[in-house]
Amino acid sequence: MKYLLAILIFGIIVMVHEFGHFFTAKLFDIKVNKFAVGMGPSIFKRQKGETEYSVRLFPIGGFCAMEGEDAESDSDRAFGKKPVWQRMIVIVAGAFMNFVLGFIVLIIITCNMDKIPQMSVNSFKTIDAPTEVAEFYEHKSGLKSGDEIEEINGVSIITHMDLNYALTLGSGSHDFVVERDGREIEINDVSFTDTQSGERMLMRINSEEKNPLNVVTYSAKTMVSTVKLVWNSLIGLITGQYGMNEMSGPVGVVKEMGNAADAGETVGDSVLNLLSLTSLITINLGVFNLLPVPALDGGRFFFLLVEAIRRKPIKPEHEGMVHMIGMLLLFGLIIVVTFNDIMKLFA
Repeated sequence: MKYLLAILIFGIIVMVHEFGHFFTAKLFDIKVNKFAVGMGPSIFKRQKGETEYSVRLFPIGGFCAMEGEDAESDSDRAFGKKPVWQRMIVIVAGAFMNFVLGFIVLIIITCNMDKIPQMSVNSFKTIDAPTEVAEFYEHKSGLKSGDEIEEINGVSIITHMDLNYALTLGSGSHDFVVERDGREIEINDVSFTDTQSGERMLMRINSEEKNPLNVVTYSAKTMVSTVKLVWNSLIGLITGQYGMNEMSGPVGVVKEMGNAADAGETVGDSVLNLLSLTSLITINLGVFNLLPVPALDGGRFFFLLVEAIRRKPIKPEHEGMVHMIGMLLLFGLIIVVTFNDIMKLFA
């Protein structure tokens, strides 16, 4: 059941993305021939008006096929006949809806927090014993209660997500930039382990009571942090910091969503874990689709940008060929990553 639930959520994320294209296409009176969730052969199909709606076998994507999108069309309602600014909006609308969904999910998650985290130092405690060590550790680390944390290991800090991510980058010690008494201070080589006793320290941060304004504000900040995390991960893949084995395709995503549903001690915890992963996936999909890569929305937007600059469209058959090659390469990547995901299941 948990994997069926994960597949359902993954399908909803894809459907929301494609609905963005569909809604804006209809808004600008562009004819939509097909609207599909999933790829491959149809397992459900229905014609309603001029559009064929379908659910397909493989939950690895979807599409909103518009008249004249990749070929010439004589229809006045063809995609290519519309002003370039309208086509730009249609193309980016899918990713925009992913961000909207991510933001809504993050608001739900934030509403379930006890308090809203603030990126300022509260106190220090040992992990292995509940002893307050504020004065001792402030003396050793250079950090003080009330310090506003601005940066750790070169990562700007606006949410607990940034904080957790930045602390994974240091090799035992961390470089902080904090604001103290209106001044910016650099504090280097901060370690959370006492070198003499081996005792581990826990830095606690301040928090404030929830209200509608800080819930929305913190949710927006968390979305920004998620975009940064996704972007840094993409950079890591390009630079070789992460390998192919660390990538996940649809199979791996569904597996991790199932694991998230199992991870909580209560049903509420499981739901929040699943929502947290859902927000990451939908924002990830939004960022990835905006990359200027053929076959992705970002690649199509790039062609429209070229058209807007040169005031002359690129021939649809030429653009279609580029996107077809990009699509084949993307499918090849999906096959490789999916194979790795399947091998991990039996490892």
